[in-house]
Amino acid sequence: MVDLYGAGLRRILAVLDEATVQRLLADDLVASLLLVHGLHPHDVATRVAGALDSVRPYLGSHGGDVRLLEVTAEAVVRLELTGSCRSCPSSSVTLELAVEDAVRAAAPEITAIEVIAAEAAADSAVFAPETLFAHVRSGGNWIGAPELADLAAGEVGGFALGGLTVLACRVGDEIYVYRDHCPNCDRTLAGAVLHRGIDGDPVLRCPGCRAHFDVVHHGARLDGGGHLEPLPVLVRDGELSVAIPVEVGG
Repeated sequence: MVDLYGAGLRRILAVLDEATVQRLLADDLVASLLLVHGLHPHDVATRVAGALDSVRPYLGSHGGDVRLLEVTAEAVVRLELTGSCRSCPSSSVTLELAVEDAVRAAAPEITAIEVIAAEAAADSAVFAPETLFAHVRSGGNWIGAPELADLAAGEVGGFALGGLTVLACRVGDEIYVYRDHCPNCDRTLAGAVLHRGIDGDPVLRCPGCRAHFDVVHHGARLDGGGHLEPLPVLVRDGELSVAIPVEVGG
C-alpha cells in the first residue's frame, strides 16, 4: 500500500510545473510525505540549509548565527556557530531544541550533527552530538501555539502553554516568546508593553519594577544585570510552536 501511495505521488509530481512543486515543498506536511516516499526533489544539503534559515531569526535574537559547513558521505551534518549564541544563557535550549529539531525534521536520514564554534574552528574543536545534544529528546516539549499568529506588530500578549505562562510579542514579522517572569523583581510581566529604546529598538518594560529588557536580543536587561528567559519558536507541521522545558511540559 505504501508503494502504491508513492507511485501515485510520483505521477502527481511529474505533471506539476516547478513553481507549483516549490510551493508544495513549503508545506511541512507535504515535504514530510515526500521524504517518506523518497520523492523530495532537494538533496540533503539543500534541505538542511533551508532548515537553518527557518531558525536563523531565533538564533539572531541571541546574537548568533549558524552556517552549514558540509554534509559528509556518512550523512553527518557539520555546522559552524558564530556570534555570541554559544555563550548566551539559553544556548543549550537554542541549539538542542531549535537547530537539531529543524535539521532532523528536514533531513531524517542524517546520522549525526557536529557543531564547531567559529572562534575554535581553526583547531577543529568539535562539539559532538553526544555532548551538545545530550538532552535534546528530553529537554523540552513542543506545544502548538497558533494563537501567537494573531499578535499585531508591536503587540504583547500573555499565553498559557503546556502548564507555563509565557509572554509573547511581535516585532515586525518575528515573534519572540519569554517565560512570564521578571528576573529583577521576581514577579509577572503581565501588563508589559513595548517601548522604543534610545537606538530605536523595541524595549519591554516590567510593569512592576520598570526594568527594561531588549526583546530582540535574548531578553538582555538594559539597565542592570539579568535577562528574560527566551523560549524557541518555530513553525512545525505548518503551525507556530513553542518549546516548553520538560520540567514544566512533562
